[in-house]
Amino acid sequence: MPVAYTRERYGAELVLHVTRDALLPLMALLRDAPSLDFAQLMDVCGVDWPDRPERFEVVYNLLSLTRNERLRVVTTTDAEQPVPSIASIWPTATWFERETWDMYGVVFAGLADLRRLLTDYGFEGHPLRKDFPLTGFVEMRYDAEAGRVVQEPVKLVQDFRSFDFMSPWEAMTTLPGDEKVHLNRIARPEDEKGDKA
Repeated sequence: MPVAYTRERYGAELVLHVTRDALLPLMALLRDAPSLDFAQLMDVCGVDWPDRPERFEVVYNLLSLTRNERLRVVTTTDAEQPVPSIASIWPTATWFERETWDMYGVVFAGLADLRRLLTDYGFEGHPLRKDFPLTGFVEMRYDAEAGRVVQEPVKLVQDFRSFDFMSPWEAMTTLPGDEKVHLNRIARPEDEKGDKA
């Protein structure tokens, strides 16, 4: 089966852009072909482009130790279309795919263990999405009365404050300690030698 991809080069690193349906055959080829031998999966991460129809890029970073080369494989998806899991090719992908799902919400088809890694189990949303609110949805704090950690909706409480944006140092003509500074310069021996020369 022919694999559909496009390639480009960033510096010394080759980048392959592949469709979701061609991802698994390409990854198997990259790992198993003796002339390629990309035996190590170094990382799987995500990139969010909210203005694109398929807003997420899933980026796979591969390493060939025998050829001393790195390769980046990129595929795109949206929030609904799953990306095939490559855990059957590289078992270490399970951790990286869980992390990508937790941070971006990218669903991986065939991933047996889809639990949160970096956020709490009750966490709502995916923090690395560009449209995720900066303050989040809930906050956690220790409640002494309940004797446990509780989650509450975020409350941004700030009392009324009056800012004049004027530095207190601008209004002062003399600073504390100025009375100790001698205005007359004290002559040093090395200055006298320079005057004679």
